[in-house]
Amino acid sequence: MMYLLGYDIGGTKCAAILGVCDTEDGKCRIIGKHGIATADFFGYKGVMNALFSESDRLLAEYGIAPSELHAVGVSCGGPLDSNKGVVLSPPNLPDWDNVPIVADIERHYRVTARLSNDADACALAEWKFGAGFGCRNMIFLTFGTGMGAGLILNGKLYSGANNMAGEVGHIRLAEDGPAGYGKNGSFEGFCSGGGLAASALYYKERFISEHGKTPLLERNPYPTAKELAEAARNGDAFGRFILSNCAKRLAQGLSILIDILNPEKIVIGSIYARNRDFFNEIILPIIKEETLPLSRSVCDIVPAALGEQIGDYAALGTALLSSEKSEESANGL
Repeated sequence: MMYLLGYDIGGTKCAAILGVCDTEDGKCRIIGKHGIATADFFGYKGVMNALFSESDRLLAEYGIAPSELHAVGVSCGGPLDSNKGVVLSPPNLPDWDNVPIVADIERHYRVTARLSNDADACALAEWKFGAGFGCRNMIFLTFGTGMGAGLILNGKLYSGANNMAGEVGHIRLAEDGPAGYGKNGSFEGFCSGGGLAASALYYKERFISEHGKTPLLERNPYPTAKELAEAARNGDAFGRFILSNCAKRLAQGLSILIDILNPEKIVIGSIYARNRDFFNEIILPIIKEETLPLSRSVCDIVPAALGEQIGDYAALGTALLSSEKSEESANGL
């Protein structure tokens, strides 16, 4: 059995997660978790001092000595440099400029640590513990507030030359359209929480001029992604129009990924996972038409399995990767 410690770092909240992993079957379970509100502590030093206090308390609570830890993992929004273990300047974390978080953790606990951006970390979580378990080639798509990807290729996390692999939200799918990543018509502009709200604004006047206002637009002229999805499920014409258009663009993006990367599974979180039946009715026929048959035949599109715990398992999955890397180094691999 291996004890793992994870830190899930976010602009609103952070958490220290303690987990145990079975070395025989690779299964991991969460033992305990302590969280903090990020805004309650000033800057990097304030937040990390609070997290160290919480994780120290967590270890003491369960009678685990720091020396018994195998590894520590950190999941954090970018930009960051996972190779150097440095968080650069995330827009949602003021005063986190070029902070050596891995070195600080290793100094505190005297154990190997690793840093991953949140999309990569979630991909690790679904690969190690969730819907992608057993795959060698898997893509994880966030499809939440934004649209990002984590890539598992040939049984390894692929992060690219400088940690920029997986920025699929920046792909332009149309000459014009709602903006995401500062680019009109981008994958994120069509397929994300922010993108759905932006799509409603982008198409609203045209829709009203052709069809009139629907009950959703009578209630709220600026609907959120959640309101649009609920309205679509309840038959509101505008909600269905926006979500259907999103589904068509999702199918377009998925087809590109299937043909280029030839994955066994594409695991999709958040908005897709909550509206799977609605999306599948639209995306599956398009993917069948757009992709190469041999590539399509080996690829399953599935919802993320870890639900609200994905952030916790993301940090633990990064810790597990850190432990594996440490063993490889010790063995001269």
